[in-house]
Amino acid sequence: MTGSLFTLPRWLHPAAWWVWALGLAAAASRTTNPLLLSLIIAVAALVVSARKPDAPWGRSFIFFLRLGVAVIVIRVGVQLIFGAAFGTTVLLQLPGVTLPSWLAGVRLGGDITFESVLLAFYDGLRLATILICVGAANSLASPSRLLKSVPAALYEFGVSVVVAMTFTPQLVADVDRVRTARRLRGRPTKGVRAIAGAAMPVFEGALEKSVTLAAAMDSRGYGRRGEISAARRRMNSLLLLTGLVAACIGTYALIAAGSPAALGLPMLIVGVSVCITSITWSARTAVRTRYRPDPWALPENLVAGAGVLVALSFLGANWVAMPGLDTPSNPPTWPALPLLPLLGLLIATTPALTAPTLPRTIIGKLPRIEVPA
Repeated sequence: MTGSLFTLPRWLHPAAWWVWALGLAAAASRTTNPLLLSLIIAVAALVVSARKPDAPWGRSFIFFLRLGVAVIVIRVGVQLIFGAAFGTTVLLQLPGVTLPSWLAGVRLGGDITFESVLLAFYDGLRLATILICVGAANSLASPSRLLKSVPAALYEFGVSVVVAMTFTPQLVADVDRVRTARRLRGRPTKGVRAIAGAAMPVFEGALEKSVTLAAAMDSRGYGRRGEISAARRRMNSLLLLTGLVAACIGTYALIAAGSPAALGLPMLIVGVSVCITSITWSARTAVRTRYRPDPWALPENLVAGAGVLVALSFLGANWVAMPGLDTPSNPPTWPALPLLPLLGLLIATTPALTAPTLPRTIIGKLPRIEVPA
């Protein structure tokens, strides 16, 4: 039997992959330790390599890895050119331009110090890690299956999600298509000229396919609902808007360093509860049915739970002020590895085993057909 530990080969619910990836991203947002951030990237790469489907969106992870490298380079470059220098270890002495007093904290040129470059590298690595976690979710979760899970009450939101969630996978597929077409025509596929010549066809094709999918969903009656009074429609919209705002505030308070701890989790719980109430009321008037909905079983609970636990491990370490989450750059200090986040990252690797293996099409041997001479 070629199944995983708990089930036969099947597709995992895409929402479980997104919960796991967002848990990793939340963990990355709470630390500037380069060792922990590198381990988060390694965990995401391990799970993607173990459960990545052979589909166009499955190649999105490489794209986000390259995007993360570009983010780090840009962040360090901005610090070198415009950021205020601090520290005592001068790497390179350059001429600088004196700026007016109302531009305090911004410089143009000047000495480059090791401490300022190190701080910029830590910030860039944290942002790159968050992007790579999102790329892992894009590589593992099927966009079409995720859209089937969106409640019909969120019609307008669902159409927007179509464009947003399918843009990156289509972008990766169009890059390969345009590169192959340029190679067949004898045109360069690497360098600045190749990027400039392929940028517009790639972006146009990816956006056009995403919008076409959204229009197809609209024409097939996606999110259509039965008759509902205007007062109830306004009440549902108000409840949903209030819940989303409260959930956004709570999420930001949990992720942003220095936010009041009593604001994050209570606000997030209230916002999610209000959203669920609004969606439940709206779903009673929905007329859309789903054919073979994706199940939510033990593997989904294990994968989503791994993402929740890794986020809670980093939040708990930050709550108790465990040393090692933040690595100081002035003076430079060798990063440490706190135990609680390490345990959370170890749990975050379990989806490589607990997630079911992907189904494969078994093609039997074709019978031999003898043609008479």
